[in-house]
Amino acid sequence: MSSFSYRPLCLALLTLAPDAALPARAAFTLTVDANAPGKPISPDLVGVFFEDINYSADGGLYAELIQNRSFEYSPLARREWTNLTAWELAPRGGRGELDVDGAFPLHPNNPHYAVLSVREAGEVALVNEGFDGIALRAREDYHLSFFARRLYAGGRWDGQKSSAPLPLVARLETREGALLAEATFAIAEDSWTKLSAVLTPNADTPAARLVLIARERGGLALDDISLFPAKTFRDRPNGLRADLAQAIADLRPRFIRFPGGCLVHGDGIPNFYRWQDTIGPVEQRRQQANLWGYHQTVGLGYFEYFQFCEDIGARPLPVVPAGVSCQNSGHTGGTGQQCLPLAEMDTYIQDVLDLIEWANGPATSTWGAKRAAAGHPAPFGLKYLGVGNEDHITPGFRERFELIQRAIQARHPEIVVIGTVGPAPDGEDFDRGWRIADELRVPMVDEHYYKAPGWFWDNLARYDGYDRSRAKVYVGEYAAHDDKRRSTLRAALAEAAHLTALERNGDVVSLASYAPLLAKRGHTQWSPDLIYFDNTNVYPTLSYEVQRLFGNNAVATILPSTLRDAPTDLAFSTARDSTGDLILKLVNGASAPRPLRIELTGFTRTSAPATLAVLANPDANVANEDARPPAAAIRTETISVSPAFEHELPAHSLTILRIPHTP
Repeated sequence: MSSFSYRPLCLALLTLAPDAALPARAAFTLTVDANAPGKPISPDLVGVFFEDINYSADGGLYAELIQNRSFEYSPLARREWTNLTAWELAPRGGRGELDVDGAFPLHPNNPHYAVLSVREAGEVALVNEGFDGIALRAREDYHLSFFARRLYAGGRWDGQKSSAPLPLVARLETREGALLAEATFAIAEDSWTKLSAVLTPNADTPAARLVLIARERGGLALDDISLFPAKTFRDRPNGLRADLAQAIADLRPRFIRFPGGCLVHGDGIPNFYRWQDTIGPVEQRRQQANLWGYHQTVGLGYFEYFQFCEDIGARPLPVVPAGVSCQNSGHTGGTGQQCLPLAEMDTYIQDVLDLIEWANGPATSTWGAKRAAAGHPAPFGLKYLGVGNEDHITPGFRERFELIQRAIQARHPEIVVIGTVGPAPDGEDFDRGWRIADELRVPMVDEHYYKAPGWFWDNLARYDGYDRSRAKVYVGEYAAHDDKRRSTLRAALAEAAHLTALERNGDVVSLASYAPLLAKRGHTQWSPDLIYFDNTNVYPTLSYEVQRLFGNNAVATILPSTLRDAPTDLAFSTARDSTGDLILKLVNGASAPRPLRIELTGFTRTSAPATLAVLANPDANVANEDARPPAAAIRTETISVSPAFEHELPAHSLTILRIPHTP
């Protein structure tokens, strides 16, 4: 359902002259000890962070095509919303009503449902156009399902009870009313019954609608009305939109942090993200308002997150609240942190321990059995667990974090707890968070920073002097915010330079993830984002291309290297990957090409093939535009290298040189 693809990259062959014949024109010399064993770094360094912001989940990565499928929208999310938002009653010759009720809920976690009644015979339609229309492909299957119960047949008050089934027709239509597919049902049960059909549209359309048509006098209760493409990512039921999921998979992330972000500690204690409410049958999950101003069906819940991690070979990194809410809760402007009562902390801590059992316990354990019942008897292999996110580091926070951290440490010493040091790379919360980490011997802390590109260049040495005996660092959220928060090449290269510094310090920086990951066009609360999308297309940014290059050229050991008198707008890392390939990453932030002499000491081959990938444009202000060729396409070449050679780095460029290992 997407136009997202990478065009084949051209290959060229370039042979460089031997060292003796090189012109002496390089202004700088990079010397790399290619024979050194190197410094081991984190194997999980570059990952992704998913938060349900910018309609990333419902209407985005989660493949459900119906909006407000369970009639649980609320003005708590958006003042103009009601339980019937996204639904429309459309008489087609008959007369009827559409109401919301809760007398016979499908499940206590799903308390509302729609009542569609027909008072005068003729067609009465219930219409849903999904999220900005329902994008459909011809001759592909879509799974329709819903729960229904007959409330009465005939007149509601005429005293003539009828046992006749009530017919219901489900249609996929264009916005103009043209029929695309149809299925017919008979609602005969007075208790909730799940019905389903496969609909196969006869034409492509970017903006279809689902229409449920009642034709006989009577009343029907309807809930959890769902339309899913059969072609989800890896064909998972209740799965993910295939093109968006593939775009994430193409980054080759070593981990996925989820479900947030600020979403985790929520808008007050009642809005905590409770993981156990997001597993099990979707109609039994507890939905709630989204901190970012819309709604969470949690159809994309913990099982789906863990399954996606496994499908793409990424470690799961869930984040749970630290027993306090967001300090911005309740429209307070930074003073709204609420602390879970200490009397409730034992129960809450058990919830956290239950999560670890759900993820890692045997199928015979209480929570492991719930995982197995969902279709995954084997443990997921949870290693990392975030506790808290950008919290204001108050005494109340410290007390609750310590209770959680000590309980996990005592019961599950194999779990790496990741603490938080507030929302900024410095300041009072940052200092207090680090003091807590030192005092409690927290294994890892989560640092965040959204800064101008120049800040990243100015802070390339940030982690050079970090004390290796203290907690490891997870850079959980970062992005270079350029002019008007545009995803420019300038921003992407600042992030690339930052990543080279993180690789060089990969013995203390264990994990890093750009943020936010996804944003839907027309529904964006935060910019910039790594990947933009609409209902039919995926639009990667130049920052995405940087992340993809680093993810596909991950390294295992950092090699000693020197670049004397290095300019402040030149960044590099020199490393080997797990196969032994030598990988040089070079970032030129200057507006002019930069000649560089590269000396590989201990490199014994007089000539060796190497692959070169370059992301560049003379104009650092360029940014990708939707449905247009990339503003800075990745160019690849095959070159020949020797123990000493010269190479020119283009202006405003990221260059990755890979020299295959030869035993």
